[in-house]
Amino acid sequence: MISLAGRDILHAWGKFVFTGVGLGLLIGVTLTMAGVYRGMVDDAKVLLDNSGADLWVVQQGTLGPYAESSSLYDDTWRSILGAAGVLRAANVTYLTMQVRRGERDVRAMVVGIVAGEPGQPGQPGFLVAGRHITRSHYEAVADLASGFQLGDRIQIRRNHYTVVGLTRRMVSSGGDPMIFIPLRDAQAAQFLKDNDAIVRQRARTAANPAFGAPNVLDAVLASQGSNPYVNAVLVQIEPGHDPEAVAEPLRRWKRLTVYTRQQMEEILIGKLIATSSKQIGMFLVILAIVSAAIVAFIIYTLTLGKIREIAVLKLIGTRNRTIAGMILQQAIGLGLIGFVVGKIAATFWAPFFPKYVLLETGDALRGFIAVVVICILASVLAIRAALKVDPAEAIGG
Repeated sequence: MISLAGRDILHAWGKFVFTGVGLGLLIGVTLTMAGVYRGMVDDAKVLLDNSGADLWVVQQGTLGPYAESSSLYDDTWRSILGAAGVLRAANVTYLTMQVRRGERDVRAMVVGIVAGEPGQPGQPGFLVAGRHITRSHYEAVADLASGFQLGDRIQIRRNHYTVVGLTRRMVSSGGDPMIFIPLRDAQAAQFLKDNDAIVRQRARTAANPAFGAPNVLDAVLASQGSNPYVNAVLVQIEPGHDPEAVAEPLRRWKRLTVYTRQQMEEILIGKLIATSSKQIGMFLVILAIVSAAIVAFIIYTLTLGKIREIAVLKLIGTRNRTIAGMILQQAIGLGLIGFVVGKIAATFWAPFFPKYVLLETGDALRGFIAVVVICILASVLAIRAALKVDPAEAIGG
């Protein structure tokens, strides 16, 4: 029995291969979109891992410090440190902003940490070059993704910092590289007001002292680097203690909101990146429909071009099941070529994306199954057209 699928592929292999490559690029985009979502989830988990915290203490009633703004007095950590089950507690601030080096700006998350011995919550867990921050001012540790090098002078607001250490995969939930600076510098940078704003606020206070005094005090403190607020307190608990058991007394007696690792992960994934994940899901659905339409159109076109051959097969007694199987083989073959090309393409261009793209083996396996199912469904139209062919057309042509 002549293989209609193999004969047609050999007869028009150029069109078949180029169609498979085009479909493969589309599949590659689909796999990449799934990888972007996986990368977003991984960035969120990495952010929590890199904090070195078991508990996040934030302003009462907020989802801070990553999903919402949170403000605590910077002496809160002392009362938390004395709580049962608490091993370490450290203040931290987070500020996403443009960091300047020369004429180039880099979008980064600036993290204010307590300088000291490594292992404190909030500090980078490891360095690939240089050293940790040891001074209370004007030193920085930067992630490699920022493009900064050891010894670079970078500008954060008014002040300049020297990069003394480099780390890797220290990123925000949005994929922005982290830059660690001393806590006092970060406090001043986050709440810093320019000189003109301070002068105007003083004028307002002079005109109406009842409403302006607190704002002026905050402005003056911030301009002097004496801002008394932080975004969160990161807590490490003693081994053997249950995080929820340690967190509950802090919520009850300190009038603060405390999140465990599981709760913070739910906030980041379920709330912060929820909209982005829905958008990516919509794109995946659209790409799947487009892929199915392409395969259906190509297979249907190829089948219409073989009407006479199909009529001959029917005339010599070939069963409909055999003819349908040949068309199905051709559709699946096109899908396999497309999947291989798509997987290679996604693996090749993923490292060049500005955001982290995580290509998981499970997603590739699910993608392969989806491609096969789409090809089977897309071949139905061509199979129906082939089965309607009248054997008499083999003689009448």
